[in-house]
Amino acid sequence: REAEIRNTVLAQVLDQAARARLSNLALVKPDKAKAVENYLIQMARFGQLAGKVSEQGLIEILEKVSQQTEKKTTVKFNRRKVLDSDEEDDY
Repeated sequence: REAEIRNTVLAQVLDQAARARLSNLALVKPDKAKAVENYLIQMARFGQLAGKVSEQGLIEILEKVSQQTEKKTTVKFNRRKVLDSDEEDDY
């Protein structure tokens, strides 16, 4: 039932080209598509959307969501110190 409500809200908010783009995104990156859907539904609930969102508007929303959820990759090197003692070399 929740999925049905989501689909009806998205159908009211998005135009055809934007819905097609969102469905294509859902095939490739379902988690990102879910985040965009949640963002759109939230905006619709608070009345922040004026009319239907076009494909260009959806692309802008995608960029916003991508910046918010961007993962930063860091590489950390742990160098092991070798204990080199001269005392062990005698035998």
